[in-house]
Amino acid sequence: MKKLYVPLLAAAMATSAYGQSPFPVDISMADSADWNTSVVLHPSPLKYQVLFVGGLDSVATLDNAQHPNGFALAKEWHDFIGFTPDTASGTSDLGWISVNHEMILADDKIGDGGGMTVFKVQRDAATDTLVIVEQTLPDSRIGKFFNVDFVNTVGETGMNCGGITSDADGRIWTAEEWFQGSNSAISSNGGGITDTSNFEFMTDIAGLSGENGTMLPKYQNFNWMVEIDPRTASAVRKQYNWGRQGFEGGAVLPDNKTVYLGEDGTPGLFSKFIADTPGDFTSGKLYVYTYPGEEATGPDDYWVEVDNSDLDVMLNLSAGTDSAYGLKAGAAMFNRVEWVAYNKLDGKIYFTETGSDSPGKDLAEGAAKGGTMAPYWAKAYRMRYEAMTGEAFAGTDAEAIDSVLAGKFNNYYGRVLVYDPTTGEVDIVVEGGPYLPSSPEYAEYPVKHLANPDGINVMYINDKAYLTICEDLNGTSFGRTPEGVSNRTCELFMLDLAISNPTVNDLVRVSVVPLGAEVTGACPTPDGKTLLVDAQHPSDENPAPYNHSLTYAITGWDQAQITDAELPLDAEIGFQIYPNPISRELRLNVSSPTDVAIYDNMGRRVKVYRQVRSVDVSDLTSGVYYVRNAEGQTRKLIVQ
Repeated sequence: MKKLYVPLLAAAMATSAYGQSPFPVDISMADSADWNTSVVLHPSPLKYQVLFVGGLDSVATLDNAQHPNGFALAKEWHDFIGFTPDTASGTSDLGWISVNHEMILADDKIGDGGGMTVFKVQRDAATDTLVIVEQTLPDSRIGKFFNVDFVNTVGETGMNCGGITSDADGRIWTAEEWFQGSNSAISSNGGGITDTSNFEFMTDIAGLSGENGTMLPKYQNFNWMVEIDPRTASAVRKQYNWGRQGFEGGAVLPDNKTVYLGEDGTPGLFSKFIADTPGDFTSGKLYVYTYPGEEATGPDDYWVEVDNSDLDVMLNLSAGTDSAYGLKAGAAMFNRVEWVAYNKLDGKIYFTETGSDSPGKDLAEGAAKGGTMAPYWAKAYRMRYEAMTGEAFAGTDAEAIDSVLAGKFNNYYGRVLVYDPTTGEVDIVVEGGPYLPSSPEYAEYPVKHLANPDGINVMYINDKAYLTICEDLNGTSFGRTPEGVSNRTCELFMLDLAISNPTVNDLVRVSVVPLGAEVTGACPTPDGKTLLVDAQHPSDENPAPYNHSLTYAITGWDQAQITDAELPLDAEIGFQIYPNPISRELRLNVSSPTDVAIYDNMGRRVKVYRQVRSVDVSDLTSGVYYVRNAEGQTRKLIVQ
């Protein structure tokens, strides 16, 4: 359910209603048969801490001569989080955290465009929480938070959205997303990139270094994957041999050669780079994923090589360019690929397709340029058709795909996809939704609803793989939020990847970010104890610091049991409650939303909730309470 409060960060924003209540202010504490069953809410093993706040914390900067240049307030719009372990012998430090800033802003000290901040952490041995370490960098900057130097290394960067943490060694790439087509676009009326003079192309990448000295329009030096070194807070190179795309996410596999890449566009590409030598990404081959038809004989048939030694091809690989070399090669078309994650337990590649409301026209134009449609589109169309009409679609898969291209499929919710390297096929893991023809009132809203999945990662807890799924709502219509809710709230879910054919009902809600914010980042630390999360661009009306983009840590996963199983609804038992210690929720085992009140051990009413199936109790102190529904049934609650 889309909460109207901020359960993990600002419990004071919970909506409790006292006016016009059928519940008495006090109740008798006399023994009642209804109170024979106690519900115990054990202390959550999870701890929450805010690590880094944009616009409040200061970052150490460099001038154009790469000398320390004092401090400046960090940029905002936190997005991707990367983690690089500290493997030095004898160190007590855990590693470096890298945070993207998707905001495009002109700034003389930090650098124009987007940006990144890096900082180092260690783990407190007594509490397991994270402690930020003060550092002195090789460039003589001293502090806790450091601005990544792009200006003096690779030219400015922008639209720093997703990225890559290598599964081989923790190397970091930041993704330049929103595809740029002109210098005026990157300038943003002087508020973005102020220097729009031609850019001199320089690289050490094999096959492209012969183009060194070529003068490019400034905007063409944006929309690349960009490697950084968090240890020095500086950029390494723009990955020109991976093609210029509206990049969002990617994954470097443990072989340290294979890279999967996702483009946020419609059509968006799913591509693959294979290095010639492990760990050396300056030389290798680039492929785009295609759908070869039923005549495919193996996984290699699903990939078409593109010439990444041709600078023109690399500059114009994306469908966002006139040449659109990727589509001309037969690339399969996706509707906004977001993050990409590798699961070491099954060897598969998971990625999000966040969707858009009306993708048909753009996909049809892409098909005219040579783009192909993978069969999962037919599967998605069939599911939606049945949800809308109550009947199965009687046509063929080809007819279903034609319907998508004809604009008969509104991709309101998106989905999570999976690529299987052993077969070459892409399939649906979880379809967003459920489909709602209109936004219902809060009381009738589904207990769980997934819309526009964006950031994902794989977290390993007790030797099991869980997919962390972050929402970034494209809108509020068609049930993406309840009726009348305009300040959208995004949720972070976990999915047990051992579940066969999972649905939205198998998702476990982990966190809800402040009003107006996108939840993103979701990055586990290598020891499996902490999940790092970003709240991006929250409402400026939220209480501080939740009115700023921020990075927070959820610690204690090594002790957590990830479960959301509901008790069976038994009419003979009636009103039941049960705990969800992960999110400090009480789940009401009822067939429809109900009113409930909570009383303390003195019989005094402390909370009233209207038409709910779950109640946030994260702000209740330890003690005995009583939960009463509108029918007068009461259950004892013990908060530990």
